[in-house]
Amino acid sequence: MSESNAYDIIKTLPCVRCSAPAKLQCPKCIELGLPRPSSVFCTQGCFKEAWPQHKACHKPAADSWLYCLKRGKTRSETMPNFDWTGPLRPCRIGPTRQIPDSILKPDYYKDGIPMSEQSSRQQMQVPSRSGKELEGIRAACVAGREVLDLAAAAVRPGVTTDELDRIVHDGMMERGAFPSPYNYYNFPKSVCTSVNEVICHGIPDARELQDGDIVNVDVTAYLVGYHGDLNETFTVGNVDEEGKAVIKVAHDCLMKALAICKPGTRFQVVRTYCGHGIGDLFHCAPNIPHYSGNKAVGVMKEGHVFTIEPMINVGSWRDRTWPDGWTSVTEDGKRSAQFEHTVVVTKDGVDILTRRTDSSPPLWWEQQ
Repeated sequence: MSESNAYDIIKTLPCVRCSAPAKLQCPKCIELGLPRPSSVFCTQGCFKEAWPQHKACHKPAADSWLYCLKRGKTRSETMPNFDWTGPLRPCRIGPTRQIPDSILKPDYYKDGIPMSEQSSRQQMQVPSRSGKELEGIRAACVAGREVLDLAAAAVRPGVTTDELDRIVHDGMMERGAFPSPYNYYNFPKSVCTSVNEVICHGIPDARELQDGDIVNVDVTAYLVGYHGDLNETFTVGNVDEEGKAVIKVAHDCLMKALAICKPGTRFQVVRTYCGHGIGDLFHCAPNIPHYSGNKAVGVMKEGHVFTIEPMINVGSWRDRTWPDGWTSVTEDGKRSAQFEHTVVVTKDGVDILTRRTDSSPPLWWEQQ
C-alpha cells in the first residue's frame, strides 16, 4: 500500500487518546505491523501523553503468535515449515481482548474446554425449543446480527481482520453478550475471519485486507445463556467475476436449503464441516451436512433449532488445516465462500432467527 493511501486510511480513524481525527501513527507500531486503530493519534502532544500506556502494546504477548503446533502447546514466532496451498500466509496475532466481569460467560471461558457441551445428552437427542428458551436464542441471534452488520460496514481495503475482531468484540460488550468463539477450545479471538482460500475458522490478524479479496466474517453471540450463530462473505473493493460468483452461489445454496426446511424433512461442497444444533450449547445435535448421499439420521420437528452454513469452493471440495490447528483452507488454494443462518423449525417451514434487516449493509449483488 502506498504512503498516500495509508495516510488516507489514518485520516478516517479516531485518535486513540482523545477520539479527534487522527493525523499520525506510532512509528514503532508501524515497524511491528500492529493494527492501525490502536496506534494512531491526532497530534504529537496526544502521542506523548499516551506514551506511558501505549508503549505496553509493543511488548509481544505470550499468545501474540499462533503459528506452531496444536492448542495448548508451545507457540513460536517462526513461520512453520508447511506446504501452503495458496498465496495467503498467517500474520501477527494481537493479544486476546478483555471481557468484563459483568458479562455472562460460558463454561469454557477460562480453560477452553466446553465440559457441559461434551457431556450433554443434546449430543445425541435434539431438543424442541419453545417459550423462554426460544426467546433467549432469538435474543442472541438478534445481537449476533447487529454485530455482524457492524463488522460488514467496516470491510474495505486496508482494514485488518484484527480490526474486525475489535469491532465484533466491542459490539458484543456493548450488548452485554459474550463472543462465543472466544477461548472455545483455546481459539484466541472473538470472531472467525476467513480470507480468500480460507474455508472457515480463520484467526483475525494484522494482515490488511487487499483490493480484490473476499472475506467471511463468522459471528456468534452468547447472551442470557444462549448462542446465536451466523456468517456472511463480503467483497473487498473490486473483486473479479469468479470471486463474486462463488459468494453468490454460497448465498443461493443457503437460501435453497432454507426453502425445503419443514417438519418431516430429513437432515441432509465442503464435506469436513457441517451445520449444527445450537442453543444453550454452542454445538450439539443435529449435524447438518451440506451434500447429497450423506448418512445423517433423523427428521426435522417443530422447535428444532440449528444452523445451515454451506461452504462453496471454486475448485476442489477437499481441505487442509494450517499449523495453527484452526485455519481450514482449500487444498488447491482456490477461493471459498460461506453463508450461515440459525433457524427454528415451525409448523410449516422455518423462522430465520438471524435474518438480515433493512439496515444490514448490502451484499455485492444488492448494490447493482
